[in-house]
Amino acid sequence: MALALITGGSRSGKSAFAQQRAEALAAPRLFVATCPRIDPEMDGRILRHQQERQGKGWQTAEEPLRLAEVLCCRPDEETVLIDCLTLWISNLMHEAEQQGGALDEEHVSALTKELCQTASRRRGQVILVSNEVGLGIVPDNPAARRFRDLAGRCNQTAAAAADEVFLVCCGIPLRLK
Repeated sequence: MALALITGGSRSGKSAFAQQRAEALAAPRLFVATCPRIDPEMDGRILRHQQERQGKGWQTAEEPLRLAEVLCCRPDEETVLIDCLTLWISNLMHEAEQQGGALDEEHVSALTKELCQTASRRRGQVILVSNEVGLGIVPDNPAARRFRDLAGRCNQTAAAAADEVFLVCCGIPLRLK
């Protein structure tokens, strides 16, 4: 069907907009959560998000790293909402560091292209949600600057492949593409 990218700042309304778009389509629907369970506060956030989808035809898959693989294993006509790519980048950075390496922009671009190509082969709608982190001040440390750069590369790659791109600001979606 189509690939959409929805981006915006923290608490901009991007996830709510993505969920509304997905719920306007026929079920079945899959929510792919990239957020790892790291502390009680995060557990509470995850629970609230699950409750917002309850009774609306959603299934949930928690997958912090292998997003393209999730798409390959799901019914082709299913609507898939992946929230969010910036946490995916953070997870990939952490995994690379645990293996004694570092994630670079070329690898992020390749993984994002793989995800978008897999999404584009599906009949169902795929909606990607990502934070726009490059509009603020330059971070004061190398790891944060690398994260900003990697997230920016991911967003550019996904936007180039997407059929539709929206920027959400103050709860208002702006169609960019």
